[in-house]
Amino acid sequence: QVQLVESGGGLVQAGVSLRLSCAASGLTFRRYNMEWFRQVPGKEREFVARVNWNGGSTYYAGSVQGRFTISRDNVKNTVYLQMNNLKPTDTAVYYCAAAESPLTVVPGTYGYWGQGTQVTVSS
Repeated sequence: QVQLVESGGGLVQAGVSLRLSCAASGLTFRRYNMEWFRQVPGKEREFVARVNWNGGSTYYAGSVQGRFTISRDNVKNTVYLQMNNLKPTDTAVYYCAAAESPLTVVPGTYGYWGQGTQVTVSS
């Protein structure tokens, strides 16, 4: 049974940092591309960042480029999202997702998902 568990969210002020974690189990972690998405109530789920199976390649949404960093630890079976200089527009539920390489996550079609962690950024 694949399980992805996010943690690290919270309420913070604009300009500060948070690090989200996603602990994976029930899968051969090193075979999976790992991704972060976020969603605001009433809006579509938005891609945030992706790291490939061995951590050698990353990809970011333009809205977070330069502020967020995705990384992974294939020993701990954990993927991270370091979020710096947070803005109120970053407020959302952040979801961890996985797809077996070379596939990537397609919301509504393919991928495993965590239950999300709330990030709220006040101005």
